Amino acid sequence: MKKHFILVLLITLASVFNALAQTQVWKLDKSHSSIGFAIDHMVISETKGEFDDFTLNVLADKPDFTDAKFDVNIPVQSINTKDKKRDEHLVGPDFFDAAKYPNIVIKGVQFKKVSGKKYKAIVDFAMHGITKRVQLDAVFNGIVKDPWGNTRAGLLISGEIDRYLFDLKYNSALEAGGVALGQMVRISCSFELIKG
Repeated sequence: MKKHFILVLLITLASVFNALAQTQVWKLDKSHSSIGFAIDHMVISETKGEFDDFTLNVLADKPDFTDAKFDVNIPVQSINTKDKKRDEHLVGPDFFDAAKYPNIVIKGVQFKKVSGKKYKAIVDFAMHGITKRVQLDAVFNGIVKDPWGNTRAGLLISGEIDRYLFDLKYNSALEAGGVALGQMVRISCSFELIKG
C-alpha cells in the first residue's frame, strides 16, 4: 500500500514539474486569427457569426505542440452576427446574459496528437456560469519562419458545443414543426501564433 502511494505521488509530482517546465510563450497574431460559430436556423439554413475580440495565451516548448497549455478569453459583448438587433438580443438575458456572465473562457487541459496534423484538444469550456469538459478537433499546421525572421505556428480548432448544457435554451416553435434555433453550435477557430 505504501509503495503504491509513493508511486502515485511521484507520477503526480512528475506531471506538475512537467507542466511548470513549459517556458516558451506564443503570442497571438490577431490580424490572422478568428473565432467563428454557426447554428441551424429555421431547420433549413444556418446563421453564422464571430467574436471580434478575444485573447489567447499559449505555452509550448515541444515543436509538435503536444505539451501546449493554453487559455482563450472571449468577451461576449464582442459577438457579431452582422445584425445589431440580433446581437443585442444575444448578449441579453435570453441568451448569454453578458451583464452577469461577461466572458467565455476556454482552458486547454490536453493537446494530443492523433495522426499527422490531426489532434484532439481537451478543454474546460466555461460559458454562462457553467463549466464543462469538452473534446474538440484540432489541426496543427506546423511551424514556419516568416520573411521578417519571426517563428510562426498555425492551429485550427473546431467542433460542436451543446448550448443546452450551458443553460442556453432559448427557442421558439415553428408552425410546421421543429424549432427556430438548433441545439448544437458549430465552432471554428483559426489561430496564428508568433514565438516569443
